[in-house]
Amino acid sequence: MSKKLTGNGLWESSRMMLPQHKEQSVSIRHESPGDAAANASAIPALSPPTAKDIEAIRKHIILPVALQIVEKKKREVELSSQTFKSLYAVATKVLAQHIREDMQRCRKSLLEQQIRIFEPSMDGLDMHYRFVCRGIEDEFIMTKDFLKSQVSLTIGQYTNDLIAILRGTRNR
Repeated sequence: MSKKLTGNGLWESSRMMLPQHKEQSVSIRHESPGDAAANASAIPALSPPTAKDIEAIRKHIILPVALQIVEKKKREVELSSQTFKSLYAVATKVLAQHIREDMQRCRKSLLEQQIRIFEPSMDGLDMHYRFVCRGIEDEFIMTKDFLKSQVSLTIGQYTNDLIAILRGTRNR
């Protein structure tokens, strides 16, 4: 058995390094300490998602579903023969507008934080959302029941905000 395949050499022989990575590694070793510090600052730091990032991802997932439900209810109300249908239609229109504005703010925030979210995949009762946060790839899993409850809470919060605005106790 060769010396390279014994002890720590076994691990060493199983590594693979791309040529450009090897060149970068060799060039960093030959640079002066000041140059290495400057080069390290040019490479973006990988940082895991924070609680704020996870909340933004959760919001990005929930808001479109909430908007879809509000718009569906708006169409149902407009086609109904309810006495206050014009009031309900206007209220749902305002709710939808507030949700759209928050969706835009959420998208902008995700872009600023360098977070990309991909289309979900379904696995029975779970929804899997793959995302990349500042170079780190991960997955956000949400059950359908949890999504429904969060959407209900979100719509309820928007409704409460609308009522507060109508009462004049909250400025949006």
